[in-house]
Amino acid sequence: MAAVMIIYLAIIVLMIASMWKVFTKAGKPGWAAIVPIYNIIVLLQIVGRPTWWIILFLIPIVSFIIMIMVMIDVAKSFGKGGGFAAGLILLGIIFWPILAFGDAQYVGPAAAPKA
Repeated sequence: MAAVMIIYLAIIVLMIASMWKVFTKAGKPGWAAIVPIYNIIVLLQIVGRPTWWIILFLIPIVSFIIMIMVMIDVAKSFGKGGGFAAGLILLGIIFWPILAFGDAQYVGPAAAPKA
């Protein structure tokens, strides 16, 4: 039981560190990754979606669809393609650290209106 708890805590620390690093790469404060609700607002800012979308995260089923759209935008915002977006959606525990600690650079919000 203790081993399971240690593994669980290690995964939590890894995901927090990954999100912190991704936020930092995007020019946002890293500490925002550990503040509930605010971390989603910052993520929406990073991908260029309106802040009012936070309300959509409170609606069951809709939140699942919105999170998929946001993960696709996260991949695009860091210059990655659809395959990487699928990885963020299905295997976030692997792909968030790759995005955070790999060579991916923030290229700007993917959902921002193009000029």
